[in-house]
Amino acid sequence: MIHQFQSNGYNIVLDVNSGSVHVVDEAAYDCIALYNEKVIEGHESEDAALSEIKGIILERYKEVPVTEEDFNEIISEIKELQEDGQLFTEDIYEKYVKDFKHRNTVVKALCLNIAHDCNLACRYCFAGEGEYQGDRGMMSYEVGKAAFDFLIKNSGHRKNLEVDFFGGEPLMNWDTVKKLVAYGRELEKIHDKNFRFTLTTNGVLLNDEIIDFCNKEMTNVVLSIDGRKCVHDYMRPTRGGNRSSYDIILPKLKAFAAKRGSKEYYVRGTYTAKNLDFAADVLHLADEGFKEISLEPVVSLPTEPYAIKEEDIPYLKEQYDMLAKEYIKRRREGNGFTFFHFMIDLAGGPCVAKRLSGCGSGTEYVAITPWGDIYPCHQFVGEEGFVIGNVYDGITATELQEGFKHQNVYEKPKCRDCFARYYCSGGCAANSYKFSGNIDDVYEIGCELQRKRIECAIMIKVAEETDKEEACQN
Repeated sequence: MIHQFQSNGYNIVLDVNSGSVHVVDEAAYDCIALYNEKVIEGHESEDAALSEIKGIILERYKEVPVTEEDFNEIISEIKELQEDGQLFTEDIYEKYVKDFKHRNTVVKALCLNIAHDCNLACRYCFAGEGEYQGDRGMMSYEVGKAAFDFLIKNSGHRKNLEVDFFGGEPLMNWDTVKKLVAYGRELEKIHDKNFRFTLTTNGVLLNDEIIDFCNKEMTNVVLSIDGRKCVHDYMRPTRGGNRSSYDIILPKLKAFAAKRGSKEYYVRGTYTAKNLDFAADVLHLADEGFKEISLEPVVSLPTEPYAIKEEDIPYLKEQYDMLAKEYIKRRREGNGFTFFHFMIDLAGGPCVAKRLSGCGSGTEYVAITPWGDIYPCHQFVGEEGFVIGNVYDGITATELQEGFKHQNVYEKPKCRDCFARYYCSGGCAANSYKFSGNIDDVYEIGCELQRKRIECAIMIKVAEETDKEEACQN
């Protein structure tokens, strides 16, 4: 299986199963497409197919010109790449996934909903202003301890464990966060584990004491901001709406970033139908000095006024193209930044198991409510019928958990023939459920945008490699 696309002047061919990326001229680009159609997927003899392809190419490029000798050389290179396992390679992973479904899983990550409350009133919040379709509440130290104990008990031989302090707004329960971090450090010594802590915050309550603590104890910190002031304030108003949340948090986020140094953090926002020109928001955040940026499309029912609709997709794709070009330009000029969705590893990347199985929700990763209920992930919290256990009794809804365990790109018909399947790993089960009522389906709008982001990410890698080659030649 191959995927071909043209971007920023590059003719790019992705061999899906091997992950090989080829940058070719237009004649070779067309030859590969025709070879795939008539030889790989066609039913006529190879000689007849090649004769037909040659006639098409020589006619199409007679003004260039492409000679018969040129054509034969292109075909020879295509066959060589095929023999080397870099083009038209077969899918060898479907057999592997059958065994993978029966693997023994261990829990390696917790999302602790430390606070079901929030000091903002974000319009798109899937948590319903922090309370996740239920009662407001704060996680007690005792429930948090039980959650850590659950993780230790179910982590097997896994040494590195992850805990994300989430909400609502976790800084509203800051003392409990600090106590649980201290408890985690105690458990590390007893059980020979290593905790990686993450904090996700809207930044309203950030101060020097919290920043210093985070720089000491948090492996990663996620700072929520949506971009330009007008965009951010519209979607993320304060309670009562009498103050600009942007004006409150921007100086605090900048102070955090300045103190953070080389340690991991990123600013994360959400774009909606109210700012389809989201590239301007990404660049705004970069211009404000943030070097690690993520901006995600909102996931909401189409009835919401801020929902992204199918008719918005062409414009959003143009935005990604524009952003990718500016991204390359700024990096070349020495004032670049990292955009989360343009990060892709073409040389290595996740192992095959990870590429096939997705995020691990419900199996390797779970979310804990303030009352100790366990959900497959934070986006399922509050969804009736998705409680899979509690921190005291462990996983009790084993049949429901098995459904998440069997999540993979081969179980989803819409993923099987998608070129992006090894990069997105089947997408988000929660998004699928919200739009189809089935965790084994996909969120179509999300898929379209994901495919575009992957194309942009590959193009950026091509541009970077081209720059390196040109630098070596000079």
